[in-house]
Amino acid sequence: MPRNDAFEESFRRLRAILQRHADRLVVTEDEPALYYLDTPHIMKNKKPLFFGSVQIRKRYVSFHLMPVYVFPDLLDPVPSDLLKRMQGKSCFNFNSIADDHVTALERLTTAGLARYKSENLLGPD
Repeated sequence: MPRNDAFEESFRRLRAILQRHADRLVVTEDEPALYYLDTPHIMKNKKPLFFGSVQIRKRYVSFHLMPVYVFPDLLDPVPSDLLKRMQGKSCFNFNSIADDHVTALERLTTAGLARYKSENLLGPD
């Protein structure tokens, strides 16, 4: 994949958002273009519950946040310009990322983790 400095910077900033919560979660991938977190919670299918990831793709950097899929009301306070970057129900795509989007995603990620915790979806304490 050709080098894209804007993608790498976006990846670095988005990865940092998820990394702040890694102490409560399980890092399953930590590569130069992929960072992936599960929860310690094991679902009925015997697999861990996905929390979030960031990945450099061919045409964009994707930021997945599963709590917004499970609890769509978490998106209520999200600015409309950030919602326009959503693809599907839990993925945001960026070519480059603005400071206000980083701030909004930090808040959303923290709210998602708190919601998972309140619903006992983080496994035993």
